[in-house]
Amino acid sequence: MKLLLDSTRCQGYGLCQEPAPELIDLDEWGYARTRTAEVPPGDEEAAAAAVAACPNSALRLVK
Repeated sequence: MKLLLDSTRCQGYGLCQEPAPELIDLDEWGYARTRTAEVPPGDEEAAAAAVAACPNSALRLVK
């Protein structure tokens, strides 16, 4: 699975980072940036929670 970020949709709330700090960093203004697009085995649930936490649908999981 891959975690993809559409940076044009991110509004800098930072809600996505709370359930998946190992997958998502926040820049100095609070905007998300993914550490890696590949979701490591065992982190799928955290990635799905990050996607669900984003109010602007800036994140998505793809196979």
